Amino acid sequence: MELQLNSLKLKAKSLRSDEIASLIYHDIFDYPLTQGELIKWKAGHRVINHQTSTISHRDGLYFLKGREGIVYKRVLRERISKRKLLIAKLAVKILRFIPAIKMIGITGALAMQNADENSDIDLVIITKRGTLWTTRLLSYLVTWLLGIKTRKPKDNDQKDKLCLNIWLDESALIWTKKDRNIYTAHEIAQIIPLVNRDKIYEKFLYKNKWIKEYWPNAVRISSMQHVAGSRERKTILHVTSYLLLKVVEQLAFRLQYQYMKSKMTREVVTKNRAIFHPNDWGKVVINRFQIRTP
Repeated sequence: MELQLNSLKLKAKSLRSDEIASLIYHDIFDYPLTQGELIKWKAGHRVINHQTSTISHRDGLYFLKGREGIVYKRVLRERISKRKLLIAKLAVKILRFIPAIKMIGITGALAMQNADENSDIDLVIITKRGTLWTTRLLSYLVTWLLGIKTRKPKDNDQKDKLCLNIWLDESALIWTKKDRNIYTAHEIAQIIPLVNRDKIYEKFLYKNKWIKEYWPNAVRISSMQHVAGSRERKTILHVTSYLLLKVVEQLAFRLQYQYMKSKMTREVVTKNRAIFHPNDWGKVVINRFQIRTP
């Protein structure tokens, strides 16, 4: 969506508390909302907001009074995001040929077309059962051989680099209860799938349907009967391949874990899940939201 800037026209609008809560949350990211987005990102019953705020409107966007500057910021970031999206799609065209990858999705600021000039490109990748670490190793090898820039730990120069920061085995799609909050719900709901094999994206959403408690209109979640995966017949060849892959997977896990061990802070690293978020942005965002909604 390309926004056209016209003359400044501010007008107050009475919104429901769930819409005001949504505006307050997105204001943390300097992100005003269209009327349609107010519906899509309506806050759910788990989002508590007792504050009434004066709302302003300009060029089809709603925002908190006195924050009209974020309208310009959204226009600029949408233009920047379009360029970064092209980089992401080019990289995904290559990574999709890795057989064990079942889903690649854009997440983070780019998923909302809200990336700034120096932002990286956040991707979430879901792999076949028992192949996460082998697939991760192969993915980094492919990007290195083809000269695709990826972000490394403690790399301050992140501009336009792929950040492969969320890896999930298809057997570990459910977010743990301790990590369920308004921030992680939004991060999941805003994912844009570019590769989606065997309806794994739909299965991922179903496994995390708790996000509806925070953002009930953000995504449509199908029932499991529509997202069931296909089953393969087990032959001697399948069993042999499975055993060989299991050995390779264990070796790949050990090698990568030993490499990362000394650099790890609060990352989640298991045999079927790898989540690299050294900074707890969820905690930061939640604290800011609570301060703004006393």
